[in-house]
Amino acid sequence: MATFHFDLVSPEELLISGEVEQVDIPGAEGDFGVLAGHAPLVTTLRPGIMTIKRNGSEEKVVIFGGFAEVSPTGLTVLADVATAVEDFDKAVLAAQIKKSEEKVKKLENSDGGSALDREISRLDHFKWLDFHLTGTAMH
Repeated sequence: MATFHFDLVSPEELLISGEVEQVDIPGAEGDFGVLAGHAPLVTTLRPGIMTIKRNGSEEKVVIFGGFAEVSPTGLTVLADVATAVEDFDKAVLAAQIKKSEEKVKKLENSDGGSALDREISRLDHFKWLDFHLTGTAMH
């Protein structure tokens, strides 16, 4: 299978840089896969699990959001939080869910409009992530 260059960057460091066969990404408009030769694209990311396929193996990484850019030179993901599934502390996610639930309540009381809709969607994504980390992603 053809490869392409991939960089995964978090605020703290460059986490991955090298050739990969495929990256499956939780995009804001839905999950999508990137293979060599993918059309150029820039998109925001939602909380979820990113899967990186290289050297015949898969790595799963928890991300909380960020940006992805597919260009002729490869793929760059700038993630707010990026942690390997096996190293992820579920307490961090629980705290994020609680924070998001509090924000939803605050916005409900102030007629939050589209901000409320965005936060409810973000909370749903965090809860989906929690469900998958508890169930299928850890197997």
